[in-house]
Amino acid sequence: MYMPELIRKKRDGGELTAEEISYIINGCVSGEVPDYQLSAFAMAVFFRGMTNAETVALTLAMRDSGDKADLSGISGVKVDKHSTGGVGDKTTLIVAPIVAACGVKVAKMSGRGLGHTGGTVDKLESIPGFRTSISPQEMRETVETCGLSVTGQSGNMCPADKKLYALRDVTATVDSIPLIASSIMSKKLADGSDCILLDVKTGSGSFMKTLDDSRLLARTMVDIGRGAGVRTAALITNMDSPLGSAVGNSLEVIESVEILKGKTSGDLWTVCRELSCRMLMLAGIGDKDECGRLVDEAVESGEALKRFEMMVKLQGGDVSYIEDTSKFRKASFSRVYAPADGYITHMDSEKIGLITVLLGAGREKKDDDINHAAGIIIAAKTGDFVKRGELLATLLADDESRLD
Repeated sequence: MYMPELIRKKRDGGELTAEEISYIINGCVSGEVPDYQLSAFAMAVFFRGMTNAETVALTLAMRDSGDKADLSGISGVKVDKHSTGGVGDKTTLIVAPIVAACGVKVAKMSGRGLGHTGGTVDKLESIPGFRTSISPQEMRETVETCGLSVTGQSGNMCPADKKLYALRDVTATVDSIPLIASSIMSKKLADGSDCILLDVKTGSGSFMKTLDDSRLLARTMVDIGRGAGVRTAALITNMDSPLGSAVGNSLEVIESVEILKGKTSGDLWTVCRELSCRMLMLAGIGDKDECGRLVDEAVESGEALKRFEMMVKLQGGDVSYIEDTSKFRKASFSRVYAPADGYITHMDSEKIGLITVLLGAGREKKDDDINHAAGIIIAAKTGDFVKRGELLATLLADDESRLD
């Protein structure tokens, strides 16, 4: 095959075959296809799009470009969840223990923070001693023991996606539905679970700002999963305001533990309950009413919290921080008050996420260290009435100059 001809074919609106797409991805990994040709291919896809068949072929080729998780040694049904990224999105910390408590296994690989969105791996690493990098054997043993394990992604999982994404990031081709969908789903399919639930965020704090784009992305990813023979479904959830009250790593762990201890109210619990129900339904546990009852019982009985504590201990974390969250280190703070009486009409979730990065909770450069204690505690949200002088939010940082 001749790469310039494949670029021209896609540039002119043609449909690439699975063999042609495989050639491009294999060349991406081997280095036989240079970066400038991969960039041209990405731009052609950006403008011309891809058919469902092309998108599935691209996803599978990237999935097969590196290591894949082998979950065959884990008994029972394995279900995975993926969020497209948001602000204050700590749902995995709540949903995975609940689903495990209901008898369904969760062997989840998660990522670090990206831009204004937080990462599950960074949150878990705020628990002293917690290891997100463990061997496949240890991960399988953890899942068999407590029903769940959350780890970082393998260094050689989907290397073609890593290379292509790096090029997209610097060639203005990130926001292409086929490229976004194949990037996400290649990693999810490489994870090896039997079922996948996708939490597609929409609104100011998400990568998909409009409901139409979110629906298109959700449908595309579901089609990919089903095309690959994996039971797949999607929910579209609101990210016009941060999820819950805490934004920041240890702060979000604390809020998650509070919910697992039974403080089930507000938007965070609403989303987590729905995600948990849908994951159980995908796994064939029962209908929505039955799964909802199981989810509620898992929290009320304390079994979900017990599963989370077991995972923390098995992966080297200090469980005493879960038993008593006041042990988490506190950062210096600055408080923001309402300037006048009135209703909060909207929140800019993306800017709130970027503020947490500036406070030290995220990375401005890829090698930056994270301050796990930094972040924001939100006291009032969209729709709330506040009086002048009432607390809106508390900002936390170790470097007081960041608070300014």
